[in-house]
Amino acid sequence: MPARLSPYEIMERLVAFPTVSRDTNLPLIDWVDDYLKSHGITAHRYYNETNDKAAIFAHVGPGVAGGVVLSGHTDVVPVDGQPWAADPFTVVERDGKYFGRGCCDMKGFDALAIWALVEAHHRGVSRPLQLALSFDEEIGCTGAPPLIERMLETLPQASAVIVGEPSMMKAVSAHKGGRAFQVHMHGFEVHSSLMHTGVNAIMYGAKLIDWANKINADNMARDPSEVGALFEPPWTTVHVGQISGGTAHNITAKDCEFGFDFRILPDEDPDMWRELFMAKVAEIEAEMQAVVPETRIEISEKFSLPGLTPENQGDAEALVRAISGDNENHVVSYGTEAGHFQTGGYSAVVCGPGNIEQAHQPDEFITVAQFNAGHDFMKRLLDRL
Repeated sequence: MPARLSPYEIMERLVAFPTVSRDTNLPLIDWVDDYLKSHGITAHRYYNETNDKAAIFAHVGPGVAGGVVLSGHTDVVPVDGQPWAADPFTVVERDGKYFGRGCCDMKGFDALAIWALVEAHHRGVSRPLQLALSFDEEIGCTGAPPLIERMLETLPQASAVIVGEPSMMKAVSAHKGGRAFQVHMHGFEVHSSLMHTGVNAIMYGAKLIDWANKINADNMARDPSEVGALFEPPWTTVHVGQISGGTAHNITAKDCEFGFDFRILPDEDPDMWRELFMAKVAEIEAEMQAVVPETRIEISEKFSLPGLTPENQGDAEALVRAISGDNENHVVSYGTEAGHFQTGGYSAVVCGPGNIEQAHQPDEFITVAQFNAGHDFMKRLLDRL
């Protein structure tokens, strides 16, 4: 009989794989696949275009619709330059906490989900349980949509998805969406004493960035919608966090690059914000080309993440509330894969152990108490199934 690992033992193994988003996650996926197979569970994979990353999903219980999905991601953020007290890829218990990259975000939940799937298979359940582990969540949730498509093609559709991002085991019923772009301003270099004959990519880029300031001010001044009022802040925000460009102080900048992203309320249309952004880009580009025709603005869309909209008596939220006893309203301003599952036709909720404030930090941790609370939640879920 193959070993049935504890949630902690599974977390130890998952954290040991350094699945930073820029690198492959296949060794972790291979381990999960082999572990599930050793218990008689058939898993399915979806590979990315370069075949160096994969998502994995599985189903136990009767082959019928109406089950529950436990959804997590396998990638983690880098540890480069962070002052860790110990090896980030080795779980260390200290002061009532489990330290390690991903313990909080979100290999702790992944371990609990894998444990629950194996337990459900051996115990027997009348309602199916499914597992879904994605890749590239940390760089825009880009691995989730194709994973969800394959799940819908391969498995009976579940009626509830629990996305286990750290929420202190609270039922999060809504979150903002996101739209992110990379902007490359292509200007024209001249000596700064003749700047009127050139196109300064930095200064024209500043016009687009100042437009973001105006949009933020306008949105902040409006009365929030009913859904918006749930959030902090209660409006769609526009943000630029990094910028680079220029050759020398006395030369008009030939290039300027920066990221440009929206965190969008779930009751607003992401396409509307994209159209407004592209219209402003076209306006500024026309100003540039009136000076030097070959100048331009290059836009690359990095990701589009749908928000999670509050559901009216949604199955996922009702299930989590019944298990956890949490009847308060919780929303977050960060994005998760729950929005993609909801767009794919699933009822979805966010609920997982740990505090999001620990995610991405040096010496990332999940408290032992929160990890145990997640374990207790899974036991009660199995009883219901």
